Amino acid sequence: MALEKITMPQLGESVTEGTISQWLVAPGDHVNKYDALAEVLTDKVTAEIPSSFTGTVKELIAEEDETLEVGAVICILETEGADEQPAEPAKEEAPTPEASAPETAKKAPAKQSAPTGRFSPAVLTLAAEHNIDLGQVTGSGRDGRITRKDVLAYVENGAPVAAAPTKTAEPASTAPQKPVPMPTSQVGDRETPIDGIRKAIAKHMVTSKHEIPHAWMMVEADATGLVRYRDGLKNKFKAEEGYALTYFAFFVKAVAQALKEFPILNSTWAGDKIIERADINISIAVATDDHLFVPVIKHADEKSIKGIAREINELAAKARAGKLTQDDMSGGTFTVNSTGSFGSVQSMGIINHPQAAILQVESIVKRPVVIDDMIAIRNMVNLCLSIDHRILDGLVAGRFLQKVKENVETITKENTPIY
Repeated sequence: MALEKITMPQLGESVTEGTISQWLVAPGDHVNKYDALAEVLTDKVTAEIPSSFTGTVKELIAEEDETLEVGAVICILETEGADEQPAEPAKEEAPTPEASAPETAKKAPAKQSAPTGRFSPAVLTLAAEHNIDLGQVTGSGRDGRITRKDVLAYVENGAPVAAAPTKTAEPASTAPQKPVPMPTSQVGDRETPIDGIRKAIAKHMVTSKHEIPHAWMMVEADATGLVRYRDGLKNKFKAEEGYALTYFAFFVKAVAQALKEFPILNSTWAGDKIIERADINISIAVATDDHLFVPVIKHADEKSIKGIAREINELAAKARAGKLTQDDMSGGTFTVNSTGSFGSVQSMGIINHPQAAILQVESIVKRPVVIDDMIAIRNMVNLCLSIDHRILDGLVAGRFLQKVKENVETITKENTPIY
């Protein structure tokens, strides 16, 4: 018999960690190769981790709701192998999926700390952020292991924390610091538990706002030609193709064309350098009743308007059916969001980290506009751009918006093929 490790896979180019949302197996279960072992949640999508071997589940290393880095061991399988020596248990090997505990935690009684003296990266990070001595935390996990929930409960209950080192000679406060209390429900309030997807969305948004200095600008475009062209085609197109020809497909095409002329908008901040992406992959926001997903139209600049419309329809249907794959969600380089679909006329989008910008396409509304000193009723649309001010300045962002505006305003039957 041999012991094989199953590790946290990298579920996307920019994904560095994942959270075990649910185990689908238990110790002692027999699994075949490619059987699903667990559901894992990243900041992009929920996916299943398949088994790389056929065998028996020996040990579940990670707890549910535990966040681990890519490559960390999550479970051990016992497989048949005639010439293989049994592997040492993961808890005795190095490197392990978890980091060594601080000395103070190692000296704590076994009933309070994990018997192996090991903690997950998420637990150690929380402990460091709140100056917590893990030896004072009681673990609720398997064999007394401390989980993120245990640390968060310890913080929320206002338990005393280890004193942080001071940088000055000022006397330390004798009273233990307590965290800001969480809001509590009152009579008549309704509580909705936060599920894994909502937690991932929240984390992604906080990361974006925390790391990216946002700036914002807006232009209005005359979409009268687009409205006339699309409205004249939509019934025939729907009958022939089986899906709708939306205004949004035209806007995605207009943005993709503009990105070819302004590739700096199609880039990523990478610390000591800026990476301009060669592929133009447009992320689109798709909302369900409870969640927001951001699937990707790959190589949007190379697709026809018909092809873009088809992908919008397919990705939206998969999102609402809960069938988006990791490939559907990965690789985006720029985001276009159809906020106008629910009547919005002006909004500032939060950038889809680590992209450089997001464009909000607002509602198309009829407004009086002055043309050649005469008032005309036109179909106008606001285009709102949020940018990463580390990468982009107002000049280039303004020129990009002007190009998108130009692309939208020149959409006509004569110069804009659908196929």
